[in-house]
Amino acid sequence: MARAKKIDFEASLSELEALVDQMEEGELTLEESLKAFEAGMKLTRDCQQALKDAEQKVEVLMQQGGELVSEPLDPEEFEDEAGEA
Repeated sequence: MARAKKIDFEASLSELEALVDQMEEGELTLEESLKAFEAGMKLTRDCQQALKDAEQKVEVLMQQGGELVSEPLDPEEFEDEAGEA
């Protein structure tokens, strides 16, 4: 199974903000606006997935008494990953 590529969240968010600014200026053609909207939707999905992945790394759901509760992960579990960045 292929792993999804990691995105640079901050760069993607910045690119999304730039697209929104361009569209709000109202100087794009209809075709340019549609392309910007499509690119923005892809960036939005990528950012949402990156946030979801980060949340899953930070919390572990545990079953306690029939209820789901969040418990922070031990940061040492991810030292190897953090050390590579």
